[in-house]
Amino acid sequence: MPVVIVGGGQAGLSVGRCLQQRGRALAILDAHARVGDSWRRRWDTLRLFTPAKYDGLVGLPFPGSASRFPTKDEMGDYLEHYAAHFDLPVFTGTTVERVSRRGDRYLVETSRGRIEARHVVAAMATYQAARLPACAAGLSPGIRQIHSREYRNGDQLRPGGVLVVGAGNSGADIALDLAAAHRVWLAGRHPGHVPFRIDSRAARVILPVLFRFLFHRILTVDTRLGRRAREAMISRGGPLIRVKPADLERAGVVRVPRVAGVRDGHPLLADGRVLEVENVVWCTGYEPSLAWVDLPGRRYADDGEPLHDKGIVPGEPGFYFVGLHFLYAFSSTMIHGIARDAERIARTIDARLHEADGTSGDQEIAGAGGQPGRRAGNQDRPHDRPA
Repeated sequence: MPVVIVGGGQAGLSVGRCLQQRGRALAILDAHARVGDSWRRRWDTLRLFTPAKYDGLVGLPFPGSASRFPTKDEMGDYLEHYAAHFDLPVFTGTTVERVSRRGDRYLVETSRGRIEARHVVAAMATYQAARLPACAAGLSPGIRQIHSREYRNGDQLRPGGVLVVGAGNSGADIALDLAAAHRVWLAGRHPGHVPFRIDSRAARVILPVLFRFLFHRILTVDTRLGRRAREAMISRGGPLIRVKPADLERAGVVRVPRVAGVRDGHPLLADGRVLEVENVVWCTGYEPSLAWVDLPGRRYADDGEPLHDKGIVPGEPGFYFVGLHFLYAFSSTMIHGIARDAERIARTIDARLHEADGTSGDQEIAGAGGQPGRRAGNQDRPHDRPA
């Protein structure tokens, strides 16, 4: 297979569509049962931070009112529709267990067999493996612990108090979600917040400036301001977007300092207080989880992020990333920003394939602007096909 894409979310589908427009054969592998399940499995009340006008992928606008904020299930269904609309070859229920290199080719070992590929794209977000602090293991067995990756709603918790650890966007959203039925403490440094409501009239003027200009063109790895923003995002995270401090206060959420350890089986705060709670929700971030990548050389940069140059991995003839935060710009993790990154990687792969084959590059096939014809003899949807 010329190209294998690991991950069938918005990043993988975007790269797949850009390569499809160039007539390249490819396979998109996704571990979930359905396209879009990575969104459906998030907490029940989650809504996107961006209005629908910014939530469509290459060639297919997001349906409905452009100003509304889609739910996580609507986003999942849109991705599934996108894969079917463009007849993208997505193979679900397929976990990639290892990628290794043999000369200038890659061996992709999956739960359903092996594939030899000339190019491999890791189209997966940075948020793969849940990060838990060492002190989590010292909490009493009577305390229900759950990471935000597994959190769906308050029914998963025990009656009584809840400590939400991590005061970023996920922590603030989940704390607010739980406050109606639990006494909630929110631990961690306040990350700041955007000074307007994202669903307000003012936001309709401000958001295009932020999304299309500041996040997309100014805050990039090519500018000094962008590099500083990247360092801040990686080390401290971004500001609160939807939830405001006043929202938490009105809901009765109590802000407390960070968790410093454990005392007598209960969370110990940095100010010396011990919270005797029945539940802890860890909103403490994720690890890139590249254990499945078995390639020579260094995998991580000094800041702990996967090593790459705008998605292209140095020293590798055909390994790439799409979907990582700040891959090229602040907008790289935003749905509307993925298209540019996907196009860059697809263009690079296409040029390398042309060079290897001794043909001219950067040609697009007929029908690239709309839905291509289905492959002869196969009328099934791509994500229903066995691998």
